[in-house]
Amino acid sequence: MTETTSAVSVMVVDDHPIWRNGVARDLAERGFEVLATASDGEAAVRIARTVRPAVVLMDLNMGASTGVEATGRITTELPGTRVLVLSASGEHSDVLEAVKAGASGYLLKSASVEELVDAVQRTAAGDAVFTAGLAGLVLGEYRRMAATGPESDPGTPRLSERETEVLRLVAKGLTARQIADRLVISHRTVENHVQSTLRKLQLHNRVELARYAIEHGLDGDPDE
Repeated sequence: MTETTSAVSVMVVDDHPIWRNGVARDLAERGFEVLATASDGEAAVRIARTVRPAVVLMDLNMGASTGVEATGRITTELPGTRVLVLSASGEHSDVLEAVKAGASGYLLKSASVEELVDAVQRTAAGDAVFTAGLAGLVLGEYRRMAATGPESDPGTPRLSERETEVLRLVAKGLTARQIADRLVISHRTVENHVQSTLRKLQLHNRVELARYAIEHGLDGDPDE
């Protein structure tokens, strides 16, 4: 058990009790602090306000109160809490709606326990985590949106050269460790640059950073 794993607090939201309890048990057995579970979006928001987990594992289709609605409310009200969607649906519309609501990542329920553990750890660390193929879908949609010609904001805060460099790599879908290796700097230094950029741009996670970078033409190589 690593120190990182034991420090991560989670909440599991799913309307199927066997699945919900199974995921909670698997995470608890691997050292995560499972603070609570919830069976619908409304309960998820209410409980999250109280326990304030680092990561919420969120199902999408839960009857009247959907996971997308709950994701939007949690990420808006609790900026310190990240949402990782864990859904049986791989529909493009579901993925994009979840990300637009503020989800930091999207994992299919077909993922193994090892993939789930890794995804929760990376989400807690601030990475954008997606089942293979879905990250390209999200970035592709942001590129399509950027092609409509968003207006640039003259009041945008100035980023340092290194922050801009890190931002470009975030937009390419690299994890913090991959960025650290690429730039030959420490993982902690990458995290510091990412957090500084988030504060300056008033954004919440790496998905929003990637969208910002694409909309401002920072997803290509600087010499292109």
